[in-house]
Amino acid sequence: MLGIIIGVASVITMLAIGQGSKKSIQSQISEMGSNMIMIQPGSDMRGGVRQSGENMQSLKLEDYYSMRDKTSYISACSPSVSSGGQFIFGPNNYPGSISGVNPDYLEIRKLSIDEGTVFSEQHIISAAKVCVVGKTVTKNLFPNGEDPIGKVIRFNKIPFTIIGTLKEKGYNSMGMDQDDIVLAPYTTIQKRVLAITNIQGIFASALSEDATEQATSEIETILRVNHKLKATDDDDFNVRSQKELSTMLTSTTDMMTILLACIAGISLLVGGIGIMNIMYVSVTERTREIGLRMSIGAKGRDILSQFLIEAILISFTGGIIGVILGIGASFMVKFVFSWPISIQSYSVILSFVVCTITGVFFGWYPAKKASELDPIEAIRYE
Repeated sequence: MLGIIIGVASVITMLAIGQGSKKSIQSQISEMGSNMIMIQPGSDMRGGVRQSGENMQSLKLEDYYSMRDKTSYISACSPSVSSGGQFIFGPNNYPGSISGVNPDYLEIRKLSIDEGTVFSEQHIISAAKVCVVGKTVTKNLFPNGEDPIGKVIRFNKIPFTIIGTLKEKGYNSMGMDQDDIVLAPYTTIQKRVLAITNIQGIFASALSEDATEQATSEIETILRVNHKLKATDDDDFNVRSQKELSTMLTSTTDMMTILLACIAGISLLVGGIGIMNIMYVSVTERTREIGLRMSIGAKGRDILSQFLIEAILISFTGGIIGVILGIGASFMVKFVFSWPISIQSYSVILSFVVCTITGVFFGWYPAKKASELDPIEAIRYE
């Protein structure tokens, strides 16, 4: 019974940890925007030398306008340009980067305004020097708790007026601080900071996670037409979606869950072998009892059912105790180690089914041996 208890408890605990990790990753990806699509310049050959996407200027504002106006599977779209530097307010400074986007970016990245407001279309048209800041930047530039709204901060000597702050989001599954962010109109970053006409990327949001593939295909078609690429030409851009990341991480956690379940399942197998050994010893020790029962009319099936029921009861009782212990161990892991857990009903049902089958399978052979004993020889057995 102890083998079954340990096996069932370990299977439930391992599956709870695996599924908890999977749900945690999916939740964090969803918070980042599970239907988000990222378009960036692709690498290209120049004079026999392959240039990285960072050095390419293949994305233009016309690409953003085409995506915004011609796609049917996209709900939001924003151009993106960014620059790194130092943020300064009074005696305080903080190294970071400023991203040039439009208001749709907040919807795409699942960001929301805490205080103040986001910049408007008029700010974009006039390339206004305004920005919206995250909590990490606010804490570093305003350590005394001042209200940042209306304050003017400098970024590489360029003044920006803070018109809004973002709600806190914390760290994502990759350990990145989602509050270390400053957003400004993309035209402002293009003209006043970088002095460029191209854009460094485009962020888009599909109508739903299921529509991501159609949206991606639509974007690729539009960009190939805009860039006048022939059928034989490679794309000079890269399209990536959060769904790809989600699928990759989910498959990884699924593999880990299966591995953990297999390791825990070995305990169930060992427990089953233990039941078989104990029942086989029990048959040997009770040979005279079996012979006596058979001599006064007990049939082979009566002996078979007697020992089979004993084996099933041992495994079933062990299963109940194992389930209770497994659920308790899962919550202990959650509270002691702060790991995410998710106890699945199928893992409890599966444990019961497996331990019952284990009892039948490993209890059948000793029971069959007992039912085939010769009554006369059994009574003589010492």
